[in-house]
Amino acid sequence: MTPGFDFDQLRTFVAVADAGSLSAAAPRVFLSQSSVSEQVRKLEERVGVTLFTRGKQGVTPTPAGERLLGHARQLLAQSEQAWHDVRGFSLAGELRLAITDYFRPADVARMLRHLGVAYPSLRIHVTILKSGEIESGYDTGDFDIGLSMRVLGKALGREAVPGTRTLGREPLDWVASPERVLVAGAPLPLLVLPDTCALHRFTTQWLDDHRVPYTIAHVASGVAGLQLALAAGLGVACLNASAAGPSLARIETLMPGRRLPALPDAEFHLLPARRGEPEWVTQAREALAAQLTAR
Repeated sequence: MTPGFDFDQLRTFVAVADAGSLSAAAPRVFLSQSSVSEQVRKLEERVGVTLFTRGKQGVTPTPAGERLLGHARQLLAQSEQAWHDVRGFSLAGELRLAITDYFRPADVARMLRHLGVAYPSLRIHVTILKSGEIESGYDTGDFDIGLSMRVLGKALGREAVPGTRTLGREPLDWVASPERVLVAGAPLPLLVLPDTCALHRFTTQWLDDHRVPYTIAHVASGVAGLQLALAAGLGVACLNASAAGPSLARIETLMPGRRLPALPDAEFHLLPARRGEPEWVTQAREALAAQLTAR
């Protein structure tokens, strides 16, 4: 067999390593779990070594897998850089990027690191904000690129901005620590961000509309703090799938026989190009969109 790699297999391999399981990696590369498993199998067959240790909690890279992971990240970044270079696509400058706190918290650092490797002359300044603040700040030129969230059918602060580019959709769900004991009939101990957060306002309005009693048990300053409060068993929160993470349980499993009102999906999108923006910013938006939706 001629030495070399299939880049689709490498992308899937990196996604599995980052996600920690085949099932969690599948939506990141827009494949079924069986297709992810098949790509990993073919890659292991090609290199002739086992790349992952499988277990009940997911997968972890073997020593050979860890070595390949570093190479794979570099190869994918270099491939992307070469592709754009051949097409005359060059990125250099100071880019101000605003991202909603809810967007794939575990992945943002990795994605920005990938962009930094692919475009070493691009200096990215990231601000984590609430979606309403991102959209209003974007209007006044505070940011070059904005990534915000809205609940489908319920605007987060206002209707969707015309011309936005959808990056993905995730279900919202009621989640809590598996260790949390919830008493049927008692008010729901709700964990939220401050009331300036549109998802806070949506959640409380949703419960009020469905006549579900609740109390505000804890107010966190950001999603990371909300995750810590959930892990500590302080209460229940409404979160999108990637912000909830695998360690939390859906509330239905904690309170058999009691169901909370079903929630809609959340949608993430890049705000559209502004009139007269520099060409390199438009190119940076395209590169970012490609990275955020990469197979």
